Amino acid sequence: MNLIDSHCHINDKQFSTDLDSTISRAVDKGITHLVCIGTDIKSSEKAIQISQKYTEVFATCGIHPHEADKADKNFINILEELAKHEKVVAIGEMGLDYYYDFSEKKNQNNVFQAQLELSKDLNLPAVIHNRDSDKDLLNILTKSNTSYGVIHCFASDYKMAKKLLDLGLYISFTGMVTFVRSLKEVLKKVDLHKIMIETDSPYLAPHPFRGKRNEPKNVTEVAKFIANIKNIDLNIFNKVVYENTKNFFKLPN
Repeated sequence: MNLIDSHCHINDKQFSTDLDSTISRAVDKGITHLVCIGTDIKSSEKAIQISQKYTEVFATCGIHPHEADKADKNFINILEELAKHEKVVAIGEMGLDYYYDFSEKKNQNNVFQAQLELSKDLNLPAVIHNRDSDKDLLNILTKSNTSYGVIHCFASDYKMAKKLLDLGLYISFTGMVTFVRSLKEVLKKVDLHKIMIETDSPYLAPHPFRGKRNEPKNVTEVAKFIANIKNIDLNIFNKVVYENTKNFFKLPN
């Protein structure tokens, strides 16, 4: 069984003492690639450093909406330089988050739009965060004509999913699917060929690991749950989602 954790934060300090064993456990579970996500300049640099050490790890570089107020005025040029590294496969995590007020909405919007333009200029996919910001997110994506991207940790309804899919975007699901009932109806309707899976570790551990630190090996639980909901053989599900993700990020064999 081959799987890809399309979104993890193994650059988080929670993995500082056992990163080797964390990656080994994932590899033992059949995880062939891990995409380590940058959320600011420092974490983007760390993601690249980790990717240089482990063949299975690839990196993204970006500014999370929580960090928009603190973004360096030269952040786009810095991200563009970081993106030149051979193991950087996407721009992000970028987007909007209106659930928390860590950054002003205006700044979130400006930083998001600038990164979308960068992703298009570099022909790299956009890794997009969305929380309680459906209307503004759709407006920005539509105006920017963004189609090469993925909405990570999808948590909205099918109406929103359909609009995103119509733009050409992919949707990625986390362990939330195992404990948020409303997502089951979304899962049933979304085309398998537009799905990715992720852990968002160390956050959002799926059942049966709720309450514990999440890690990339647990993406197998997300796969099992979604395959069951969609009534698809697990091997078929894994093969399709693996190809979706590998092709999206242009990952090597």
